[in-house]
Parts: sequence; structure tokens; C-alpha cells
Amino acid sequence: MGSLSIWHWLIVLVIIMLIFGTKKLKNIGSDLGGAVKGFKEGMKEGADKAAGDTQAPAAPSQQVPAPQVASKTIDVEAKEKH
Repeated sequence: MGSLSIWHWLIVLVIIMLIFGTKKLKNIGSDLGGAVKGFKEGMKEGADKAAGDTQAPAAPSQQVPAPQVASKTIDVEAKEKH
């Protein structure tokens, strides 16, 4: 009962076609294709925009020093159980 054979997939496809009809499936396919195309265009525009933003950012007018935090280090040794 592990994997499905080609016959199982064909039966599932026939059942889906009987339920939804070929016209509805065609519309779903074209909508999905349009969504993928729009996603790819959006990714391309985002990459182009990111490439245009590679200019060095302006330096801040006033820099505030970070507060000094005392760090505490704990030394530990791992021992093996026998």
C-alpha cells in the first residue's frame, strides 16, 4: 500500500474530471498559469529594485556609543558517563 501506480492516478484524474468538468479545469489551469507568471514578474522586479539599491547608505549624522555590558563567561567541561 506504499506508492500509487499510474492506474491509480488515472482513476483519480477521471473522477476529478467527472466532478469539476473539463471547462472548469481549463479555467483553473489558466488562472494558475497567470498566477505563476505574475509571481515570476514580481520576483524579477524585486531583484531589479534590489540591484538598484546597492548604493552606500548615507552615514548617520550622530552616532551614539553602545552601552558597555559586562560579559560573564561560564567555563564547563563535558564528562562522559560510563
